[in-house]
Formats: sequence, structure tokens, C-alpha cells
Amino acid sequence: MNNEDEFYDAVTGLDSDESCEGTSEASFKDAIVFDCHQKNNGTPPQENGIKKHRTTLPAPMFSRNDFSIWGILKKCIGLELSKITMPIVFNEPLSFLQRITEYMEHTYLIHKACSLSDSIDRMQAVAAFTVSAVASQWDRTGKPFNPLLGETFELIRWECSGFRLISEQVSHHPPISAFYAECLTGDFVFHGSIYPKLKFWGKSVEAEPRGTITLELLKHKEAYTWTNPFCCVHNVILGKLWIEQYGTVEIVNHSTGDKCVLNFKPCGMFGKELHKVEGYIQDKSKKKRCVIYGKWTECMWSVDPQVYEVNRKTEKKGAADTKKQKQEESAGAENDEADDMPEVQETVAVIPGSTLLWRVSSRPAHSAQMYNFTSFAITLNELEPGMEAILAPTDCRFRPDIRAMENGNMEVASREKERLEEKQRAARKERAKEEQEWSTRWFQLGTNPYTGSQDWIYTGGYFDRKYTDCPDIY
Repeated sequence: MNNEDEFYDAVTGLDSDESCEGTSEASFKDAIVFDCHQKNNGTPPQENGIKKHRTTLPAPMFSRNDFSIWGILKKCIGLELSKITMPIVFNEPLSFLQRITEYMEHTYLIHKACSLSDSIDRMQAVAAFTVSAVASQWDRTGKPFNPLLGETFELIRWECSGFRLISEQVSHHPPISAFYAECLTGDFVFHGSIYPKLKFWGKSVEAEPRGTITLELLKHKEAYTWTNPFCCVHNVILGKLWIEQYGTVEIVNHSTGDKCVLNFKPCGMFGKELHKVEGYIQDKSKKKRCVIYGKWTECMWSVDPQVYEVNRKTEKKGAADTKKQKQEESAGAENDEADDMPEVQETVAVIPGSTLLWRVSSRPAHSAQMYNFTSFAITLNELEPGMEAILAPTDCRFRPDIRAMENGNMEVASREKERLEEKQRAARKERAKEEQEWSTRWFQLGTNPYTGSQDWIYTGGYFDRKYTDCPDIY
């Protein structure tokens, strides 16, 4: 296997509560404000020959019980996982380009933001979208396939979501994936480049987020930027895999000066903070306008800052009486074999007067047999008749190793993965011999106009369907 194969975006999860308390206290009736079915006389337009998206994969997930990751990672403690060979058994049948497309699962929140007249209300919807973008990582124990240099993925969703997206693997070392999505009605564009840095710490893998994410609401002439939180995968050697998202995420509205600060809380000693997200929105004068709270695995709410503070003081008073007892019960309790996942997972305690901003979509009943995919993720690699004539030849759907794995043929998948890696290495050596640099097709390195940082900018033209100069990577 390729010793230059990157192991990145390794995310897994744990069981989460199925519902939130107090849902009757607030409503979000207008959450989904964009309905493409209202156009074309009630019939959603078709794209890529898809009339109805699939609800299951061709074959169920295989068992990983007979495989150990320790032999691969034991020499990598404290190092960046940039050139680690990973057997295909630890993959899921999606490319990382498809994985980042899952940011778009809750696109209705962007449409919601576009429909609102108040900038603080728009920031609330954008904050909810930011949290929702990482929700699909819950319980995903497989790593996506590393995209080949030049690999692409397109997704067009006319029905309800109303967007189209193109992504490209623009760099192999370091691995960088660039994406660009636009609303089909011209309301927004959403783009960025992702290149997480991973380190192995003995029992866990930590992913440091790198790359700027930008959302532009064209109607309001606003641009928002942020970076994803850290994530940590526990028990990669022994025990039940589970994930934390933690760190501070700052969403900046570069047009109004409004800012949202979200704190993805680490688990903590007793697991009380597991999955929790708390933050606030402030205006350009730094006045706190609202508090946002919830869990990235469940739901997010908004409440008045004064109401939040009164509720917080009441909670602290009650918690003080039990803190000492919990410390005594856990004193001396250590686990050198695995980082035990907290047993108690409380649902979000909703503060009276709160407004629901977002709730995670339910996963299909058979999700556990389908790599814990969401309904959205299950559809990403489907290839219907007629799509071959429309998609670029570099599209992820044409990768034979991912296709074989999806169909349950692990032997063919492993063999094809190795063949593609060898082909990629041979192409790189040939370029070096000819003193040629790799040329990206749909993105170019430039500067983010809002942050001033280096970014990969979409150059346009993909949806003109002119693919004659695409590289042969499969």
C-alpha cells in the first residue's frame, strides 16, 4: 500500500439522546422557508437523471472486529498523521470530497438567513448552520477515502435545497480540498478549503481545523467567515470509539461587524459537558444581543442574555450541592486501557422563553448497518443511468475502489485502492521528470477577500460541462 496515504478527517462518535426536552416551549415553524416544489407546477426539476434519491446502500457494512489499528499507529505518538498507510477496512465508502459536502445537509438554514431582515436574526441562522455542519460526524467510525489529486465531486439538489456544489482535490501534500456551492436562485454562495492536521496521542486522534469557510448572503451583501472546531477521536486502539468537538469558533459578519462566539465544550471529568455548545452574538458595539446554547448532536436554541444569566445562577446553586459528592465517588477512579465514554448523556435543558434554531435530522432505522450514514450521506455516491454522460470523468462516483466497497466487495476495493495510489505516484514521478507542476482545474490559489488569508478560489466554468482537459486519474 501507499506509504504516502494520508489519514485525515478521522471522525467517529457515540450514542446521543434522541430528543430534546421542552420542545413545546418554543417553535420554529418557519425553519424551512425554501420549497422548490412551488416551481415548475409543483414538479421539482431533474438533474443528473435522478428522480428519487436512494434510501439504502447496495450492501451493509462489514465487521471491523478482526482488525487492529495499533500496529499502524504505535510508532506515531505525538506526530502528525500525514503519511500513514491505513487499510481499507477502516474506511467508509465515501471520498472526503463527498464528506465535506455533508455541510449542505441543512441548507434550509441558509435560506432562512436569506429571508430575515434583521442582521442578528440572520447571524442566529448562520450560527445554527455552522453547528449543523458538524452534526453528521456523530457516530461515524470510518474514515473517508483520501481524494486523489484532481478528483472532483459535484452535487446538485434542485428539490427543496436549491443549490449546486463542486469540489476539487487541489493538493496532495498537504491534502487540501476546495469547494464552492451556490444557490440556484442567486441568494448565496458558500465556499472554502479544508486541510485538517491530525496527531495521534496514544489513545486518541486529534484533528486541528485548518482552512477558512465563507458564506456570502448576496441579497444582504453580507459575508460570514469561520473555522471549524477541533475534534478528538477517543479509543482508536481499545474500547468504544467516540468523538468530541471542542474549541472556540468565531463567526464574523464582515459587513455589519456582528460576531458570534461559539464554545464547543470538551467532555470534562464527569461527562457533563459532552457535546455541549454555548455562545453568544454581539453587535458591532460589542453589546451581547442573545445567547445560543445546545448540543451539536441534537439541537440549538437562542435566548435573551438576561434570562440566560438568571437561569444559570439557579443551576449553579443546585449543582454546588452535588459536585462534592461526585468528586468523592470518582476519586481514584482511573482507566489506563480506554477513555470511557460518559454513561450519562442528558438532553438539552431548554430555558423557558428560548427559540429553537435547529434540530438534527433523524437517521434512518438501518443507519448502524450503513456506516452510521445520515439519509443525506446515503445518497451522495449513487450513480444513476445517464449520469456518466453529465459528470466530469474525475468525479468521485467513478472511483472503482469506493464503488467496490459500497457494493460489499472488499477484496476488489483494496486492490483498486492500491492500483489508484500507484497510478498517482507514477504520474507524480513523471511530472517531476518533465519538471512540470500540477495544474488545478476548477480552483486557483488566491486570497480570501474578507480575511486576507490564503484561500482556494473557484474560477468558474465547471457547470458548462466542458471536461475535455480533465486529467486521467482513475
